[in-house]
Amino acid sequence: MTQQQTIAGTAEVTGRGLFTGEQVSVRFRPAPPDAGIVFVRSGGPAPARIRAHVSNVTKRARRTSLRNGTLAIETVEHCLAALHGLGIDNAEVELSGGEMPGGDGSSSCYVEPLKEAGIQIQDAVRKPLVIQETLRVADGDAELIAVPTETNDLNILYDLDFGPDGRVPRQIYAIRLSEETFCNEIAEARTFLFEEEARQFQAAGLGKHLTYADIVVIGPNGVVENEFRQPDECVRHKVLDLIGDLYLLGRPLYGKVLARKSGHTQNHELVRRLVQSIGRQDRRNRLRSTAAFDAQQLRRILPHRYPFLLVDRVVEIEGDRRAVGIKNVCINEPYFQGHYPSQPIMPGVLIIESMAQLAGILLSQKLEHTGKVAVLLSMDHVKFRRPVLPGDQLVLEAETLRVKARTGHVRCRALVNDELVAQAEIKFMMVDAEPA
Repeated sequence: MTQQQTIAGTAEVTGRGLFTGEQVSVRFRPAPPDAGIVFVRSGGPAPARIRAHVSNVTKRARRTSLRNGTLAIETVEHCLAALHGLGIDNAEVELSGGEMPGGDGSSSCYVEPLKEAGIQIQDAVRKPLVIQETLRVADGDAELIAVPTETNDLNILYDLDFGPDGRVPRQIYAIRLSEETFCNEIAEARTFLFEEEARQFQAAGLGKHLTYADIVVIGPNGVVENEFRQPDECVRHKVLDLIGDLYLLGRPLYGKVLARKSGHTQNHELVRRLVQSIGRQDRRNRLRSTAAFDAQQLRRILPHRYPFLLVDRVVEIEGDRRAVGIKNVCINEPYFQGHYPSQPIMPGVLIIESMAQLAGILLSQKLEHTGKVAVLLSMDHVKFRRPVLPGDQLVLEAETLRVKARTGHVRCRALVNDELVAQAEIKFMMVDAEPA
């Protein structure tokens, strides 16, 4: 395990945005553990805080942009790549305009000020996402694959191939990400455009301040009025963009990513798949954890008995706010004899009953409900998404919406293999339990 890191002091960067040409000032500040990377857009009536997370990504061409309501921050990928490459987990990035400074189209304008500010080790353990299943994103001939490895770091293999007639020859680059490899091999790689793309962007009013000396523009005969820093600078910059976009997970990634001709759109989709993977991993870990209430304890809480006790165990409970339970659906359940003999399906009313029983357990945790039983009062927004079959494990979730001394209102869901199968909002009347 490694510790989280932030910057030791402040760092400042000024410059013009690559696309908008807007002059902007950026100040990096330390942030507490588990804060992540947060952009702060100043200059309005109130500062807008936008977490660097894929859920805040807004669609843009050839760049990564974040949005919070009506405010957006453009072209954050080169900054995120620098923070990722330097191993900075937590930082606040305050900027005066709507686009991050573009510098020379690489991460260099961020790396040096951040290194000068210094790195501060924090008293909190880093929480990486470890790739545990192979994930693939494909869009035409662009492809990204995330693969599990046995190493505690991020490995990237990028294949940039525009075909036999492409202006850029095929370039393949592999890197094991560390501060040293990022700074020495990736940070100075600049963004590049083909000449017709550059004309289209400027015709659309984007990047009008740029000249051929400011950005790598590739024409039919090679780089126009400029030159590559390395022969394979194009693929190195693609790796830089990928490193920045992967930090939209909100945490470091451990594993291997294989990329072929991918851009920001595919990068964002892979990150979304990885976020879903985080949810699946967290749920699996919860289901393997020690039961909060086992079958014997549930019998002391619920009045139900065979064949109507439809919660096998509770694996997670947060006071009277939220609970997660399990119902293992077995072919020996008595209702399968008639529902239906040739095609056994768990009755929807019993799925609702399972959720209601978990909700009753949750409501029983409130002090005022001690010695009371939750009796069904009403149901709203009931929906069934797919059938539940013998052999399925029904994961039940209950979340309190409103609780009073004599009533409770709970939102419930039931899932199988992370897929929603049923949902409902259920209201209960709390009545005195009959003596045993």
